[in-house]
Amino acid sequence: MPTGVAIRDARGQLFAAAERVLLRDGPNALTSRAVTTEAGFAKGVLHRHFADLDAFLAELVLDRIGRIDSQAAALRNSAGTGTVAGNLTGALTDLFGSVAVAIVALITFRDDLRARLRQTRPAGVPVLAEATAMIASYLAIERELGRIAADADVDTLAPVLIGTGHLLFAGREAAPPEPGAVRKVVTAVVAGVAGEPLP
Repeated sequence: MPTGVAIRDARGQLFAAAERVLLRDGPNALTSRAVTTEAGFAKGVLHRHFADLDAFLAELVLDRIGRIDSQAAALRNSAGTGTVAGNLTGALTDLFGSVAVAIVALITFRDDLRARLRQTRPAGVPVLAEATAMIASYLAIERELGRIAADADVDTLAPVLIGTGHLLFAGREAAPPEPGAVRKVVTAVVAGVAGEPLP
């Protein structure tokens, strides 16, 4: 793109380009030049909007965490409808079927990015921590509604579901797991606390 041309939503376009590079080539390939080339921008555009690459990547992660907040609201609104296993299966598939698995790999790969994120998010792995809170919040509502046992430990169930879901989706070169495989895992985890029949 020629210099001096106004770029509409440069931030959003850079984030989308970074996700494509990350998904296609992995965290090692995520450089300023790779992102701007993928976006079709001059190489200095990223540094006009962000102090450095790690500042850009931190904003990318925070933006994706914002998406989890939206997913969390939708999941909470689904409480009391459908089945608990079905709602959890959909939530895990939406979460890990997106770029979230690659973002977790990126955070793990880049020490400077992790240190920067720790300044505002001192506990847990960003993205996974928010996803765990999303599941725990949903399960707490279902417990209040009586659809899971009154003594269900949602603060233990949530990280088990997130960890298992992450392992199910991570490291796949081929297609994501079938919905049936995700549901099987969810059913196994919540079987002991479900207040409804599980398929």
